[in-house]
Amino acid sequence: MNTLPEAAAAAREVELSALDLRYACCRLKQAALEERLLGSIAERGIEEPLEGVEVGGARILLNGFKRYRCARKLRIETVPYASLGQDEAVGIVSLLRSSNRRGLTILEQASFIDELKNTRNLGVAQIAAELERSKAWVSMRLGLIAQLSARVREKLFAGLFPVYAYMYTLRPFMRMNGGPKQVEEFVLAVSGQRLSVRDIEQLAHGYFRGPESLRQEIRQGNLALPLKPVASSSPDGCSEFERLTLRDLEVVQKYMHRVMANSEDRRLESAAFRAQSHLLTEGILSQGTGFLAAMGKLHDRTGQT
Repeated sequence: MNTLPEAAAAAREVELSALDLRYACCRLKQAALEERLLGSIAERGIEEPLEGVEVGGARILLNGFKRYRCARKLRIETVPYASLGQDEAVGIVSLLRSSNRRGLTILEQASFIDELKNTRNLGVAQIAAELERSKAWVSMRLGLIAQLSARVREKLFAGLFPVYAYMYTLRPFMRMNGGPKQVEEFVLAVSGQRLSVRDIEQLAHGYFRGPESLRQEIRQGNLALPLKPVASSSPDGCSEFERLTLRDLEVVQKYMHRVMANSEDRRLESAAFRAQSHLLTEGILSQGTGFLAAMGKLHDRTGQT
């Protein structure tokens, strides 16, 4: 595939109804962001052109699906549109090369890379070369999208389950026996419930580490009880939720020491490790300040008599 250098294509007005939406499944729906965008477009119009490729007379949309949906809601008939070329693979590569500027999430990147590999028959090395990325960067994203069952992918991309909660709360449970199946069951059970990331984390720890009775409650959609701390007459004086939290604190303390001890080991050198480690540490660091603040508050509160 011979990709052309990315250039700022001149935007022109096109009929909204003429756009082909076949790649909508590769882009995440984000209701809150779309609601804010709707207000902005209603006030100022569409300021950035939608982007796509033109193949066989069809205008295939690759970027701007939120603007498209907002335009439909506002009954706007024509929108600014810029072409990324006359080949779908070339257009996707152009989109991925500037994914940060265009706001593509890691799952959206993975979805388009999967499209290049499985539908366009490009190899990992070729994709990496076209994107000017490492093979490990490409392979990590292909591995991420390969982990998703069809039903989990549908919920994530429809915006019914927060991507952050999937990436940093659920993915660690994939390594458990029956993990992928249980992850799918959990996602299907809580999707669309407008739960916070914190609520999902609490439910997940109960689902994957708690008793079968708790899993059954969650599968049946009875989420109020698992989210509510209940008193316990158990010998140790702790409720089930309190025991799960204590177990989590023990695990955190144990693995903090292990990770700190291993982090400077020179055996951690492969490209695959660096790519995946960079993703995970980014998530950990982004929560560092909030985590330490939460631990400080918990320490102070539980130290009171």
